[in-house]
Amino acid sequence: MKLNIYKRSIASAAMCSMLLFGCGQDFLEETNPNAITTDTFWQNSSQFQSGLATVYGALQFQSISGGGLINEMILGDIGGTESWYRPTAYRNLTYNDASDQVTDKWNELYIGVFRANQVINQIKTADETLFAENEKQTIEAEARFLRAFFFFQLATTYGQAIIRTEVPVTEEDFNATPSTMEEVFNEVVLPDLEFAKTHLPKTWSPDNVGRATWGAAASLTGKTMLFQKNWTEAANEFKSVIDSKIYSLTPEIMDNFTEENEHNEESIFEVAYNSEINPGANGSVVDDDPSRTGSEATNIATAFGQLNFGAYNTLLPSYYLHELYVNDEIDPSNSINKGNEQSKRMTASIVPINGEGLYYQLPIGSRAGWAFGQSAYIKKFTNWYHWPNEDGNSRSGINFRHIRLADVYLMYAEALLNSGGSADEAIIYIDLVRFRAGVKTLSQYLAENGNTFPQLHISKQVHGTQPMVSPTAENVMTHIQRVERPIELAFEGHRWKDLVRWGIVKQVFDEMRADEIWREQNKASIFDQAPLYIAERIRPDFLLSSANYSPTNHNYFPIPAQELQTNDQLGN
Repeated sequence: MKLNIYKRSIASAAMCSMLLFGCGQDFLEETNPNAITTDTFWQNSSQFQSGLATVYGALQFQSISGGGLINEMILGDIGGTESWYRPTAYRNLTYNDASDQVTDKWNELYIGVFRANQVINQIKTADETLFAENEKQTIEAEARFLRAFFFFQLATTYGQAIIRTEVPVTEEDFNATPSTMEEVFNEVVLPDLEFAKTHLPKTWSPDNVGRATWGAAASLTGKTMLFQKNWTEAANEFKSVIDSKIYSLTPEIMDNFTEENEHNEESIFEVAYNSEINPGANGSVVDDDPSRTGSEATNIATAFGQLNFGAYNTLLPSYYLHELYVNDEIDPSNSINKGNEQSKRMTASIVPINGEGLYYQLPIGSRAGWAFGQSAYIKKFTNWYHWPNEDGNSRSGINFRHIRLADVYLMYAEALLNSGGSADEAIIYIDLVRFRAGVKTLSQYLAENGNTFPQLHISKQVHGTQPMVSPTAENVMTHIQRVERPIELAFEGHRWKDLVRWGIVKQVFDEMRADEIWREQNKASIFDQAPLYIAERIRPDFLLSSANYSPTNHNYFPIPAQELQTNDQLGN
């Protein structure tokens, strides 16, 4: 059983949150003496901790950390799907302001904001004597970190947000105009994170693992500044996390995507799930539905896993991502490699037909699949490594990692390059990530090729060769954008936001579509052949997204239709 804040009285705490949802509105003239209200609930530190648990609980919502994210993971260049699956609308950029993820994520993030605001608003006036030493400040810091996280997600998903830092009471409180991404960052996210950095501990005791830490607040501060293009400030934040020596890369990259080493030395901020609590409850149900019991599980494994193993392979690796993993050339001299012939990042992330090892306890290819243009399936956050099939009730207990050290290393390298730092220093941090994966480092390529390295994002299948380039800041930045971040962080929720903030979506989509056209024209010669072993057809992942993409319409989700209908400050 996982021991962390999510699993301590989460059900009763969630009920308290729902009972408090209508606080401040006088619906009845007579008061029910047994009802929980704001006047009777916030009476001791235990109740504040229970309230805080509901804020953490909001992280488990599927649109924030679970299966709903596939609709955003498919937006970029690393994912594809089939026409009969729901994410097709997102792959083809034909979603609208009433689409599921557009609506669900907005609603669920604001549930998180509401819960955080309750804790923050109430604790400011709470008597210090109710708490142990520093407990009051720490609870507020946790709630403010979580509120910053929710607002960061709102701002970077929708490009704007309605700022709410107080619990709405009157009808007028619910009607407000949206603020720009920059305003959300400066008015809520960064101030909350500054408070969190000051008052959060650097580490927690084992029975409190999973709570927000100083390192999580500093990392999210750096990431916010990266979106603001405040390169020097971002670099300073990331470097403080790195220099703290609190975190290190796990020896085995796969430990970041399984239940076997959760909250490990690489983890900076992750969301806890559990497949054992509330047996029988569907993995899609968390605690926002009072009519059904929440499962505390995630349904993302069922979305990712392969169809013939009790899942749906709703999201598929694109040919581009598949070939990136093929190009992830192992270094035989690296002691991390123990007889494997493929990149450890490939083995941990996707499964092609010629993959290594077992898959759901069987040799790869023992069951049907890898046909009709499906060249590989996703392994990350699925139970392929210890179960024979995915759970029939869409339950998985694998935690979702939002921030880990490898991500910080790569963001730090990016901030260095954009703040005038040397490419050589940036390569040091890129190579730490590559070395852990057991693949050739950029330094090795430079030493072996006259101070040049290959553009590994160029398809050798399509173009025959990969140009060799010098290690300029521009070329190293391209490597981060097109190779290192997609291959290291695939299906962890970063890709679309990265492409948007870099302003390269159109370029990437056009390249993906051109490669698709080449494969279609040459399919007779590439079917069932290395490097991808594509069979039967070429899947047209970018046929419509390349044609439909508009920065104005697609860089960010629209404000949901329901918000437009109920908030008279937005109009129809």
